[in-house]
Amino acid sequence: MLNNQDGIIRSNEPILAVIQRWLDILVIGLALLLVLFWRDPPYDTHHWINLLIAMFSFYLLSDMSQLYGSWRGEHTFREHRRVAANCGAAFIVMAMVDYLWFENALLSDGDKLYWFATTLIILSGYRIVLRQIMRTLRANGYNSRTVAIVGAGPLGQRLANNIITNPWMGLDLLGFYDNQITGTVPLPGMQEPMPVKGDIQAAIEGARNGYIDKVYITLPMRSEEQIKTLLDQLSDSTASVYLIPDVFIFDLLHARSESINGLPSISIFDSPMDGANRLVKRVEDVLLSLLILSIIAIPMLLIALAVRLTSPGPALFRQKRYGMDGRPIEVWKFRSMRVMENGGTVTQATRNDTRITPLGAFLRRTSLDELPQFINVLRGEMSIVGPRPHAIAHNEEYRKLITGYMLRHKVKPGITGWAQINGWRGETETLDKMQKRIEYDLNYIRRWSLWLDLKIVVLTIFKGFINKNAY
Repeated sequence: MLNNQDGIIRSNEPILAVIQRWLDILVIGLALLLVLFWRDPPYDTHHWINLLIAMFSFYLLSDMSQLYGSWRGEHTFREHRRVAANCGAAFIVMAMVDYLWFENALLSDGDKLYWFATTLIILSGYRIVLRQIMRTLRANGYNSRTVAIVGAGPLGQRLANNIITNPWMGLDLLGFYDNQITGTVPLPGMQEPMPVKGDIQAAIEGARNGYIDKVYITLPMRSEEQIKTLLDQLSDSTASVYLIPDVFIFDLLHARSESINGLPSISIFDSPMDGANRLVKRVEDVLLSLLILSIIAIPMLLIALAVRLTSPGPALFRQKRYGMDGRPIEVWKFRSMRVMENGGTVTQATRNDTRITPLGAFLRRTSLDELPQFINVLRGEMSIVGPRPHAIAHNEEYRKLITGYMLRHKVKPGITGWAQINGWRGETETLDKMQKRIEYDLNYIRRWSLWLDLKIVVLTIFKGFINKNAY
């Protein structure tokens, strides 16, 4: 039985945070070099012991305190306070090690103090400059997100006021959506009232149609049943959903905290493939797919030739699928059938299916028909590991029957996946089989890590290629 509570709340870490991780380490080293140049103490190779201890301590403390999460909606002071605390603690650790193990002989107390001050000034200084650059870009419409607020009560009004008065956050507010309030809503301290764009159903339709990137729910917690219904309906979209302020009674999908100018919010349905994680995932996909393609290039040519010689039609078959965020893509496969269904009705392959060619049956049983999908991975349309893509016709059918079905599209589809190596592959002739597959797909998204991906890749070699349910 899968545990749906595996999706702990995480802090969002954008790509910029990856740069800051390494830049912070470089700053600590640069500050020491400046102090040594300025103070001109006798050079000693033991200075590098101090440096390594300080670097390691600062990196570890910053990771534990989530310094590299998203600061898009936070006050500058909060970030600098955390930087100062981590920097101070790291230098205290370094000084204690120096005193206890090296009898304070590596670096004088004065030099340590100058080093700490120089490090703190540079760490805070470049963050001020970086924040100002990002604020200017966001205020001018770059790196922005279209958002909607469900609930025009006092909490929603406060959130709207925060968004409007802080354009540097890069949030483009459409307006309120509320079942009880219509027209416009005055905001404290604002000359122009905020329009109510429609009822809650209008917000749901906007999210489903891709017009809304983020939905902030500010309904009172006494509306628990209404919120649950709203979350069920928003799960049939690819919008990121946030509830302010309390969500722990709900089932979370890779939930993480985010702040809107100090107002706490927690995402309900979000993607782990954002910011730094997206970069890690892409590097993983490119390196592994290049390695695998270099190994399977000649076998792929031989399979393509065999397909052409054993049955009429092209060697490759491109079928439309939903990719990340529900965007349509074309998935490449070796043709294994005499027909190439790609329309509004697609019949799932079954045992002894007469449409499958003899060679196609072998290719499907051994998963060799899916080898061209490594090209999809290089093109950025798929990942090596992720939920297996279903035909669009099947997506449209099952999204109406299974709650949260569309949430599997919060990540790129994969060649192999958590569901497949656990035996949920092939024909899903009953609804409960498809529900089980989706359960494993969502569990993968909640638990995603680089190590889980590598584990799935290794397990696929032993138990994912040949399966009794693959027809």
